[in-house]
Amino acid sequence: MIYRSDFPHKIKVLHHVRIPLKDGVTLSATIWLPEDAEKNPVPAILEYLPYRKRDGTTERDALNHPYFAGHGYAGVRVDIRGSGESEGVLKGEYLKSEQDDCLEILAWLAAQKWCTGDVGMIGISWGGFNGLQVAARRPKELKAVISLCSTDDRYADDIHFMGGCLLVDKLNWGSTMFAYNAAPPDPALVGDKWREMWKQRLEGSGFWLEEWHRTQRRTDLYKHGSIAEDYGAVECPVYLVGGWADGYTNPIFRMLENLSCPRKGLIGPWAHKYPNFAYPGPRIGFLQECLRWWDKWLKGKETGIMDEPMLRVWMQDTVPPQPKYDERPGRWVAEDTWPSARIKPTIYPLAKGALASPGTKPAVEPLTICSPQTVGLAAGAWCPYGLAPDQAIDQRIEAGGSLTFDTEILKEPLEFVGAPVIRLKIAADKPDAFVAVTLSEVLPDGAVTRFSYGLLNLTHRNGHEKLEKLEPGKAYEIAIKLNVCAQKLGVGSRLRVAISSSYWPIVWPSPEKVTLTIFTGESGLELPIRPTRAEDARLPAFAPAENAPPFASRQIRPDNDHARVTLDHHTGTVTVDELDGGGLTSIPEFDNWEYGASTHKTYTIKPADPLSAKADIVWKKEFGRGDFRINIDARTHMSVTREHFRLKATLDAYEGDVRVFSKEWDCLIPRDHV
Repeated sequence: MIYRSDFPHKIKVLHHVRIPLKDGVTLSATIWLPEDAEKNPVPAILEYLPYRKRDGTTERDALNHPYFAGHGYAGVRVDIRGSGESEGVLKGEYLKSEQDDCLEILAWLAAQKWCTGDVGMIGISWGGFNGLQVAARRPKELKAVISLCSTDDRYADDIHFMGGCLLVDKLNWGSTMFAYNAAPPDPALVGDKWREMWKQRLEGSGFWLEEWHRTQRRTDLYKHGSIAEDYGAVECPVYLVGGWADGYTNPIFRMLENLSCPRKGLIGPWAHKYPNFAYPGPRIGFLQECLRWWDKWLKGKETGIMDEPMLRVWMQDTVPPQPKYDERPGRWVAEDTWPSARIKPTIYPLAKGALASPGTKPAVEPLTICSPQTVGLAAGAWCPYGLAPDQAIDQRIEAGGSLTFDTEILKEPLEFVGAPVIRLKIAADKPDAFVAVTLSEVLPDGAVTRFSYGLLNLTHRNGHEKLEKLEPGKAYEIAIKLNVCAQKLGVGSRLRVAISSSYWPIVWPSPEKVTLTIFTGESGLELPIRPTRAEDARLPAFAPAENAPPFASRQIRPDNDHARVTLDHHTGTVTVDELDGGGLTSIPEFDNWEYGASTHKTYTIKPADPLSAKADIVWKKEFGRGDFRINIDARTHMSVTREHFRLKATLDAYEGDVRVFSKEWDCLIPRDHV
């Protein structure tokens, strides 16, 4: 029983509820219900993930779903086929079969005695993705979606590519799932068949990274699950939520512009976490905001939520560069619609060593840059989580390997909301090249805080399907839409554009060292200047963050460190240790189920050699109870040649001290304009 004195409803929890599918596979769910739901049915709120509700998301689930149940909903958390205690094998992300299973789940939920027949979906990242994807299937039971940190376009904005450049996060996240897919179910729930279920996963999940890396253009692999292919397919109301420190803010602006269903957007200072417990703060009463959304669309109560502006964002104020923030100063601002007719683009031409004033016409001069391969070491993670030092640090480290263009010192604050666009007349001396552009605030003391960036693989200048090599020496006119932002620059600061030919370890380097030529006078920055809006001061304040009571667990082996990131600029090495030392947690409510994980990631490149780039990722996971012990050792390695990517991996699984599974992969993958 879960109860908080300020919850209107007492709650009961149903563990390992079996949801049967038509093909005979059974999925496992945890359901939090008001005690009297069978007499007084309630709408259901589904979160559908592969991250193991028994251990991977246990703490988060406990904060969110009981809160909804305590306020008159059924909170439902289902493990995707082949994960947690769900039967079957997980063979990829966002597969059609995943959506098909979800349609059956929705129908099953709607048919339960305790359910009114109306269902909403909520999720962050994977769960935010599939909420949108299932909405596009238009199941009659699904009445509304809250999608956090997700995307409408799996090629443009996901872990795979950025501007057609190959993200290192593809390897990083693929390695994470490589380890997840090898984890066993809990025998206390599935009984003696646990070993057969585990064996099916070990032998059947496959090596997703090979297909991901072989598919380097925007083909069906990425079009599938991208609602950008048909925005009109989504008809139910959608609430889109993200954070400026996260990797998934661009899709929110696109979806607000292109969807025609009822929709809202909310972007705070947060990284890749729910806003009721995310860093950087300020946190908000996000669960209360969710209830306003659910009450409107699942219960038909008028909450006023749709009378408020379509888009609300945290306008970030000036801060010194730090790899981790507890809070980001700023204020809430809003726009009634997006795009906003109030926001006008202002052009800042590129001049020699300067970002010229709007309306001026600098001389046309060619400027060249051949960046060290280590430019990008100060970039932080592509998708920060906010708990570790994973955000961009002082960009002065990068300036020596970049072309920089600064404005005069600002005499008035400068505010903008939206996507800055850099328009360049550019040439390269090699047929394969990319350009990286960062946008930063140079503080009065000289420190440099990055607030947006973008990349373009120049062979993708005409799209991500039909690619064209560059003609060395030929000048091309290109436009790069940088990451959306809401930023206030302070008096005494300067705005900086920095341009480089490398950005490691955000993306893999070009096959050869590249010299780029930028033509000033014919290039410029388009900035979405936002005039002040008196109504911002009258926006209703968000309630303070609330959660359900945290889950009871105990540390039986503490972590040595939560996270540590080290940079070595002489060798071009970034080393990331997360949960280094492998803590072990026990959950008394789950019969003292124990779980732990550690990962060690190393990204290395030599400053003068793009073909020296390599990445090594090691995941160790352990699970157990009493004498029952399972250990997973998953290792991936990636390196490059001029013509190929080389992927190597090993997976070892142990029951007690006995290795019961071992497999190796060695894949040579041709580079396709990357």
